[in-house]
Amino acid sequence: MPRLSATAPVLHPDCQITDSTFGAYTEVGQGSRIAYSTFGDYAYCDRYADIANATIGKFANIAAFTRIGATDHPLHTAACHHFLYRSADYWDDAEDDADFFDHRRSRRASIGHDTWLGHGCMVKPEVTVGDGAVVASGAVVTKDVDPYTIVAGTPARVLRRRQPVGIADRLVALAWWDWDHARLRGALADFRVLGAEAFLEKYEG
Repeated sequence: MPRLSATAPVLHPDCQITDSTFGAYTEVGQGSRIAYSTFGDYAYCDRYADIANATIGKFANIAAFTRIGATDHPLHTAACHHFLYRSADYWDDAEDDADFFDHRRSRRASIGHDTWLGHGCMVKPEVTVGDGAVVASGAVVTKDVDPYTIVAGTPARVLRRRQPVGIADRLVALAWWDWDHARLRGALADFRVLGAEAFLEKYEG
């Protein structure tokens, strides 16, 4: 019997899930916090990931202690402390700042399909990590990452291409991540042994 399910995510102990949705064969590692986010089919995160206001693509591989959609504090006001917007925690007669939270939730991060986010990396709000991209461990991503590109560092910069542009474009066009579960199983042996170009030559058209 497979460990993962098409009907419900596998949630490990001590997860905090807030207003989030999960596709088929998804998994959330121990102690992770997921808020106002969506996980595409087959996406997973390892232990103690902290993901907020994010759209996670299919087959995303998210390592432990990763932070996606890291929330910001206001910098244009006299104070940046969260008493400004979590005011009800401090005074009986004050309400939380609903507009602030609405704005925060609108600033979504987007993680593409077949991506790999390394241990302890951070992706800032309103950043898109393209399909097939790789973010190195410990990187801080402040700008969009092109498809099939590997970035590293603080702030993250391009290290190299994961696939040449022509191959990357063909993989995006093939969109194997949209194949159904049975077709993925049928191609499993080829996924394991064929290089990207050989795989494309077999399955394009």
